[in-house]
Amino acid sequence: MIRSIETTGKTKELAIRAALEQLKLTEDDITYEILELGRSGFLGIGAVPARVRVSYDDGRSEPKPVKTQPAKAPAKKPETVKKSEPKKAEPRQYAAGSQEKEVESFLGGLLERMGVECTMDISVREGGGLEVKLNGPDMGAVIGRRGETLDAIQHLVNYAVNRGSDKRMHISVDAEGYRSKREESLVHLAHKMAAKAIKYKRSMALEPMNSYERHVIHTALQDYEGVSTSSTGVEPNRRVVVNYERPAGEAEEPRRGSRGERSRRPRENRENRAPRAAAPAPEKKTETAESLPAPEYPADYTPPAKNKPQSREWC
Repeated sequence: MIRSIETTGKTKELAIRAALEQLKLTEDDITYEILELGRSGFLGIGAVPARVRVSYDDGRSEPKPVKTQPAKAPAKKPETVKKSEPKKAEPRQYAAGSQEKEVESFLGGLLERMGVECTMDISVREGGGLEVKLNGPDMGAVIGRRGETLDAIQHLVNYAVNRGSDKRMHISVDAEGYRSKREESLVHLAHKMAAKAIKYKRSMALEPMNSYERHVIHTALQDYEGVSTSSTGVEPNRRVVVNYERPAGEAEEPRRGSRGERSRRPRENRENRAPRAAAPAPEKKTETAESLPAPEYPADYTPPAKNKPQSREWC
């Protein structure tokens, strides 16, 4: 009898492996159907596990149909009331010529050429401007690496809608709540780097960021006691530096050289130096026969006789 189970995993292979471990079968004994491909997402955001349906034969025969006698028709059939199905939410309609309609038209065409299918919700922000929220299965291609693609889409939408207009309106584009999640991670990063700056009493430089992310860091640390923030570098490598602010009354630590030694004292003026005394020359010792110790001889030693001078005979 053919049965089937559904399993999930980070990838298709891991989902199939989980089914094989659960059923204790091999790949030759099963057939599978991919229900959904997994996506890793960006930094774990928007990750979707892979889902497969695995079919196998359990070795049992299918049950035979049981013959039943037709039931007698009741005298009166009870009236059944059909439940009305819930109506699907229709997309919001915007007035022709409005800025919402321009945003919907331009952004819809852009996403269509990117091959992305999603829903679009446009609303008015409290401080002015418009906010566009995109939701769909393939938002990783819209967000891009660290939100670079999403920032580029937002820039194009603002340029297309505000072109030729005297009053500029800011349009914020977000996908699957990425900007709010990114803002939370940036605030956490800012507090972490501020704590490091206070602990080690030195400035800490962050990775390069765009203007919006730098603004989030500055805002998160504007009331943080003991540190201040500044930006350095040029685009696209401009970054935030978390500076340590030394409290009043704290002594500055002495600078150290390249080998960990304390900074040397300033050199004295050579004219004011006192001349160094010359070291005395070492005395030279001369050895004489009297100063040398007498040699020691054994008890049975006899000194040799002196040689007599030989005479020469002349013929």
